[in-house]
Amino acid sequence: GSKSIFHVLKNENIYLWEPFSKRQIGLYKTKQNLYKNSFGNKVIFEEINEDLEVTYRYQWSSSDKFGFVKRSTLINNSSDKIKITFLDGLQNIIPSDVETDLQNSRSNLVDAYKKSELQLKSGLGIYALSAIIVDKAEPSEALKANIVWSLGIKNPTYLLSSLQLDNFRRGKELYQEVDVKAEKGAYFISGDLNFTANETKEWSFVANVNQTIGDIQRISKAIINDKNLAESIVEDIEIGTKNLIALTGAADGLQVTNDSLINTRHFANTLFNLMRGGTFDDDYKIEKDDFIKYIAKANKKVNNKKEELLYQLPKEFTLNTILEIAEKDEDKNFKRLCFEYLPLKFSRRHGDPSRPWNKFSINTKNEIDGSKILDYEGNWRDIFQNWETLAHSYPEFIESMIHKFLNATTFDGYNPYRVTKSGFDWEILEENDPWSYIGYWGDHQIIYLLKFLEFIENHYPNQLEKRFSEPVFVYANVPYKIKDYKSILVNPKDTIDFDYDLDAKIQQKRKELGADGALLRDKNFFIYKVNLIEKLLATVLAKVSNFIPEGGIWMNTQRPEWNDANNALVGNGVSMVTLNYLNRFINFFDKVVTKSKTDSVEISSELATFFNEVVAIFNKNKNILSGRVSDIERKTVLDGLGEAGSLYRTTIYNDGFSSDKSKITKTDLLAFFSITKKYLDHTIKANKRADNLYHSYN
Repeated sequence: GSKSIFHVLKNENIYLWEPFSKRQIGLYKTKQNLYKNSFGNKVIFEEINEDLEVTYRYQWSSSDKFGFVKRSTLINNSSDKIKITFLDGLQNIIPSDVETDLQNSRSNLVDAYKKSELQLKSGLGIYALSAIIVDKAEPSEALKANIVWSLGIKNPTYLLSSLQLDNFRRGKELYQEVDVKAEKGAYFISGDLNFTANETKEWSFVANVNQTIGDIQRISKAIINDKNLAESIVEDIEIGTKNLIALTGAADGLQVTNDSLINTRHFANTLFNLMRGGTFDDDYKIEKDDFIKYIAKANKKVNNKKEELLYQLPKEFTLNTILEIAEKDEDKNFKRLCFEYLPLKFSRRHGDPSRPWNKFSINTKNEIDGSKILDYEGNWRDIFQNWETLAHSYPEFIESMIHKFLNATTFDGYNPYRVTKSGFDWEILEENDPWSYIGYWGDHQIIYLLKFLEFIENHYPNQLEKRFSEPVFVYANVPYKIKDYKSILVNPKDTIDFDYDLDAKIQQKRKELGADGALLRDKNFFIYKVNLIEKLLATVLAKVSNFIPEGGIWMNTQRPEWNDANNALVGNGVSMVTLNYLNRFINFFDKVVTKSKTDSVEISSELATFFNEVVAIFNKNKNILSGRVSDIERKTVLDGLGEAGSLYRTTIYNDGFSSDKSKITKTDLLAFFSITKKYLDHTIKANKRADNLYHSYN
C-alpha cells in the first residue's frame, strides 16, 4: 500500500505531516477526499492540511503496457515559499511467485526468501524470491520478479524496505538501500522540494508483476533513454480508458441526458453488468481459433471427428454461419456445442469476500504470447441476470444463452453453482473448511429461465417450437443426491448428500473427454439427450413436487431463495415469490404450446411417469379448490407430489435413464397446465392480504 511522510519547513519551523495516517489524528486540521472518475478506472485519495496550507493527493490508474501507476501531487496552497522534504512510495511489496495461500499461511517463511534489489542507473526496484518456496530436495529457481520504478524526481534517495521510516520521521539522514534480503519489500524515494507560492509538483511510480529478465532490461533502458516515457505512460492509460468506453458503449452503456450523474450511473451499472456476465467480442463475429479451442475443450471426440470441417472454416465468420452449419449437421453433440457457443469476454465470477475460495480474475490476454482471450465465468444468479440485460444489446444470441442455461441444469430440475465457458462447477464439501457447504438455490431455474424464454418469444416468435422435439439438450451430472421425500420430512435442513465417488468419476471423465465429461449418461454410457419440452417439464415438475396448497413452494435444497427477504435470511421455508413466478412460467408455457403446431413429443419414460402421477394427484384432490384447505388435505397433496418427485429422482440416481421414450400429446400438456394453474391461483388468492402483498411462511 501507499505511504507518504513529509517534513514541511514553513516560517522557519519544521512540521511532520503523515497524510492518511492514524498517527496524527487531531494534530492538524485536515480534510480528506476520495474521487473516482466517471468511467471507474481512476481513483484519487486527497488530504488537505489546512494548518500547513498544503495538499497531497495520489491517483491510481492502470496501463496495459506498463502496469499500475501511482501519480503523486503536492500543492502549496499558500502565498509563501515553502520547502518540503518528502518520503513517498509503496510498502509491503510481495515478490513474484507468491500465491495467496502461501502468503496467508506462511508469510514469515515467505519473508525469509525475499530479495529486493535496486538498479542504480535506472532506479528500478526488483522484488523476487531467492528461490521458489518448495519442500523438495531439488533446485527451483525464481525466474520472474515484480518491479517498481519512478519518474519525475531527479536523483532521489531510494529505499527498498520500510526499515528507515522511523528515522525519517525523526529527521535523521537516510542511506540508500540497494540490496535487502529477508525483509518485506518496499519502494520509496526521498528528496527535497522547494515550492513557490501556489506551486504544484508531481511525480509517478509504476509497478508491474511477473516480469522476466528481458522485460526488466527493456524497461530499464526506457527509463534511462526515453525522454518521452512519461507521456507514453499517460497515452497508454488513456488508450485503456478509450477501450473501456468502447467496451461499455457496445452494450449501450453510453447515455447523454441533461443530468451527468444519471449518465455516470448508467455507465457504471452497464460496466458492472459486463464484468459479471461479459460482453460480446465483436458484435456477431466469431473467430475460428477461439471456436476451435472451445470445441476441443468441450469434447475431444467431437473435435477429432469434426477436424476437417473446423479447419475449412474462414478465419472469421458470423453467428449465422455457425448456426447454419449446426442445423444441417447430424452429430447431436456438435450441434449442441454450436448452439451454446458464446464469444464473450471481460467476465469474472462473483468475488464475494465472505467466501474465501471465491477468487476471480478477468482474463483478457494470454501472458505468454499476448493473444486475446475470450472467456466467461460467473455464479449462476449473477451471470444469467446480467445476460438478461446483455440480450437487449445482442438479441440474436438469446437462443445460445438459453441452450447454455438448460444444458447446465440437472435432470432433477436444478443448477450447479457456477457456469463457465468450459462447462459448470459445483461446490464441494471440504471437511476442514467451515465455509464449505453444498446446495441448490431455489429460485434460479424458474425466474431467470422465464426471463430468457419471454425475451426470445417477443423477439423471435415461434423460435422455441423448433426445439420442442429435437434432442439437442442434455443434463448436467452433478454429484449431489437430493434425499428421498421421507428423509426430507424428517430434517428439511439436511436434504442433499454429496457423492464423493461420483465426483471423482466426473472429474476423471472431464480429463479424458473435456467439459462434456460432466454430462449425464444413459445406461449405454452415451451422453443422454432430450428435447426442449422435456427440459422445461423437468424444471416445472421439480417446483410442483414441492408445492404446498395455500402455502407456496417449499424451498428445501439447503440454499436460500434470494428474491424473498425472509427465505434469504434462513435458507429454507415456503415461498410465494417462486410460486408466483411458477404461475407466470406456466402461463407462458401454456401460451407457447397452445399456438404451436406440434401435436406430440417424446420424453423420457421416467419423466412421463412423474408427469402422469402429478396430474393424477391434482385431479384426485381438486375438490379442495372450492374453499379453505384443511391440514389433512394439504398434507395429502404434499405427500403425493413429494413422493412422485422422490421416486423419479431415486430411479435415475440408482439406475440412470433407460432411454425408453413415452409420447406426451399437446392435449396432455394443456390439461396439466390447466389443473396446475387452478391450484396455484387458489394459493395466490389465499395468501393475498388487504394491502395486496402476500404471506410467505417459514
